[in-house]
Amino acid sequence: MAAILLVGVVAFWQLPVSTLPEVQYPTIQVITFYPGASPDVTASVITAPLERQFGQMPGLSQMSSTSSSGSSLIILQFSLNLDIDVAEQEVQAAINAAQSYLPTDLPAPPIYSKSNPAEAPVLTLALTSASMPLWEVEDMADTRLAQKISQLSGVGLVSIVGGHRPAVRIQVNPTVLSSFGINLEDMRAVLLQASVDRAKGSFDGPQKSYEISANDQLTSGAEYRSVVIGYTNGAPVMLSDVASAIDSVENTMQAAWMDTLPAVLINVQRQPGANIIEVVDRIKTRLPQLKTSLPSSIQLSILTDRTLTIRASIKDLEFELVLTVFLVVTVIFLFLRTLSGTIIPSVAAPLSLIGTFAVMYLLGYSLNNLTLMALTISTGFVVDDAIVMIENIVRFIEQGESPLQAALKGAGQIGFTIVSLTISLIAVLIPLLFMREIVGRLFREFAVTLSTTILVSAAVSLTLTPMMCATLLRPKTEAPQGKLYRWSERVFNEVIQFYGRTLRWVLGHQGETLLVALAMLALTIWGDVIVPKGFFPVQDTGVIQGISEADETVSFPAMARRQQALARVVLEDPSVESLSSFIGIDGINTTLNSGRMLINLKPLAERNISAVEVIRRLQPRLESVEGITLYMQPVQDLTVEDRATRTQYQFTLEDANLEELHTWTARFVSRLEALPELRDVATDEQPNGLQARLVIDRPTASRLGITPQMIDNTLYDAFGQRQIATLFTQINQYHVVLEAMPEFQTSPVKLQDIYIRSAGGGAVPLSAFTHFENGTAPLSINHQGQFPVVTVSFNLAPRVSLGEATAGIDQVRRELRMPPSIRTGFQGTAEAFLSSQTNEPLLILAAVLTVYIVLGVLYESYIHPVTILSTLPSAGVGALLALMLFGEELNIVSLIGIILLIGIVKKNAIMMIDFALEAEREEGRGSVDAIYQACLLRFRPIMMTTMAALLAGLPLALGTGPGSELRRPLGIAIVGGLLVSQLLTLYTTPVIYIFFDRFTRQRSVAPVGGGAAGPALDQGGSRP
Repeated sequence: MAAILLVGVVAFWQLPVSTLPEVQYPTIQVITFYPGASPDVTASVITAPLERQFGQMPGLSQMSSTSSSGSSLIILQFSLNLDIDVAEQEVQAAINAAQSYLPTDLPAPPIYSKSNPAEAPVLTLALTSASMPLWEVEDMADTRLAQKISQLSGVGLVSIVGGHRPAVRIQVNPTVLSSFGINLEDMRAVLLQASVDRAKGSFDGPQKSYEISANDQLTSGAEYRSVVIGYTNGAPVMLSDVASAIDSVENTMQAAWMDTLPAVLINVQRQPGANIIEVVDRIKTRLPQLKTSLPSSIQLSILTDRTLTIRASIKDLEFELVLTVFLVVTVIFLFLRTLSGTIIPSVAAPLSLIGTFAVMYLLGYSLNNLTLMALTISTGFVVDDAIVMIENIVRFIEQGESPLQAALKGAGQIGFTIVSLTISLIAVLIPLLFMREIVGRLFREFAVTLSTTILVSAAVSLTLTPMMCATLLRPKTEAPQGKLYRWSERVFNEVIQFYGRTLRWVLGHQGETLLVALAMLALTIWGDVIVPKGFFPVQDTGVIQGISEADETVSFPAMARRQQALARVVLEDPSVESLSSFIGIDGINTTLNSGRMLINLKPLAERNISAVEVIRRLQPRLESVEGITLYMQPVQDLTVEDRATRTQYQFTLEDANLEELHTWTARFVSRLEALPELRDVATDEQPNGLQARLVIDRPTASRLGITPQMIDNTLYDAFGQRQIATLFTQINQYHVVLEAMPEFQTSPVKLQDIYIRSAGGGAVPLSAFTHFENGTAPLSINHQGQFPVVTVSFNLAPRVSLGEATAGIDQVRRELRMPPSIRTGFQGTAEAFLSSQTNEPLLILAAVLTVYIVLGVLYESYIHPVTILSTLPSAGVGALLALMLFGEELNIVSLIGIILLIGIVKKNAIMMIDFALEAEREEGRGSVDAIYQACLLRFRPIMMTTMAALLAGLPLALGTGPGSELRRPLGIAIVGGLLVSQLLTLYTTPVIYIFFDRFTRQRSVAPVGGGAAGPALDQGGSRP
């Protein structure tokens, strides 16, 4: 035992800390930038070729994509069984295979990262400066921070948002350019050759050698201004004559803020399955060194740190674990009323817990909410075996046996009972090990941790506990008892006498009692039907993720003003600590009319309201901001989704026919908005973006010798922020961006100022052979599995469960009777919830059957396991009533509590039946006599074990600290189930035992007449 203690203590300090077991779908996102490309161009020339290659990868479970203006985002979710490094190799091979189908003028090949875009960053850093321009700040962040952070283990993606990447921007006046007889394509060709950085060779003479260098590369806007782009009448035309060349940023339509201050933001996302705390700790350890490489004029701030609430939650749960141990020990003392008797189980409990740490370390587990929750709830289990052992040994000591003889005799008598309790309790957990997908992986650590604790407890109770009893316990004659002991003994005896009288009355009304037991079974089934159902408790991580959405026609400056207006309203809330926000298309944010916001809340102790309540308080105030909506949802540690949506739950409609898809989506969303169970219904469909469609008069253009390729190239030069060259330095690379001057980019009318060289050499205005038509076009094109898809997202109305919401949506779907070509279904959390709903009855049934089989083997009977399992309906009724009373849902966590109840409440029946069977075998008692004496004899240990288990669940049920919303359903289910089952099973179990015993005897004597057994049974049955 000393070895267990030592190894467990050492292992405890080596265990990593996290919020939940690190289980996530291997997810990889692939981002491709093509500046200036419209959504339909991006979808056809980038997304489609990549999707065709990705769709052939083995192990791919889901693929979705978003093609927007200048950006393609493809999200690949793989099977849980596939290692993410293997998935990465497959993705790289698919990108290589698609390379020949992609546009040749892509600024950079597709970039992939092992991260989930639906998961909020684990760490957000903000860089600001009062003296340096933001493009210089971003350059520092990129070269001195981001690259170093991305090298750390567990980091999936380091993204710099704000759009301040340095670049040289060449802004052309197309009218002036045309007056010199030069067009945009001629100018681009010259600029492309004006700056190079290539190998030039060296000289190697008899004595000295020389490297050849030249001022062939231009590195600033000032150097570009002197470039000669052509000649007119023999005179050179300088770039400065027709354009301005400035040191600026690569993308002018991106911006980011820390609160309301312009900033450069660095968002760090972890790899799927990586430990959040370990990743953040590695970054924080490296930050002081990295900060020294930054100028003193740059201020670096940590805006969002997801680990703060995780650490607080683990600390709070550790306190609950210590409190539980204290409460259990107190209960033991109140029942045993001796210091020596209390010390023995008090040693067994921490020893069992500490021994479990060693096994957790060997299995690679962590200290997280689920494993610590298993340890907390197991505190009520691990003392049960010791309590039963001690109580039995004390009984023999009170009968006059010596402590050593009592320990040997008591351990021998109760050993089988402890083995039965242990094996049957572990049997309950076996189905948890076979749960599928995320839920199964998630609760595997819980089940194994709890099983390990129970096994260690059984070993301690069968060895150390009897030894300590023989050493520490003394007969009453050797240790006179005080007034408190005598008073409490009198109280216990009176309680037992009262129980005996009431039990005698119940045994005289066995028929009515059996009806009560059947009523409990019916109530359990009825309660399971009506109780609100959910998937996973909504956690308060102290962070709220917001997605803002303005009108589809909004301009970038207008979007920036509205985003800042939202931020000012949010910051006025007393529960908000800080926020970061950004707008612009950058791969993660896919459209110009949407933005992202990460709202950091004050610690829970300071704000005293949950994140959900903060959202509800903010929503009416945010409605006062005109022209923009902010959709908010609490950031969750468990992320099942693989795409970021405006609200929490997702439903998709998929159809190859776009027109049909849009028509039915509009009808479907209209019906959902009328459902009282839903709030904030939104879609990612944005079909009403403005489009200026250029219509080419092909005969005229052909006569002039102008091709569509020439037109596209010219338009791209003027309006696409075209990256025409790359500037190479020793630490980074920067782009040269060609565009028309800003005043030429304000309206489609400006197309008349664009000229193209004809076959005859003259400049022809675009308006001579084209005209434009105003229309609408989608801001983004979304695919799922290579087919067009619309994702509808929604939040739940207050006090509405996910089960009620999904039922309402299914009803709408059935009533609409959509065409068969439209495939619909829930995604993400909602899909996982429906899958768990299908498996829940099977899970409970599997737990019951497993326990039945184990008990049947142990007792070599078909009947006694049924008697033991008859305690379950009352526990189920108590758990479901408690959940409804406290406004909790029947979710995965509370379901685990109900499954644990199967193992807890059957202990009472096992202790009763074991002693009743022994009395029948060894003393020849009738079934009524035997069970009656067993109930009175085992009443005290039954109450002790029940109180221990109940108090183990009480801190979880009543906890209000960080992370308590995750633990509360389990505690409430266990406490409620124990209270009701304890009250009823003390009476129903003896009656059911007698009923089955009578049934068994009647069947056994029926072939030989059965007459002789009848009177004896009647006589025994009439004795109370």
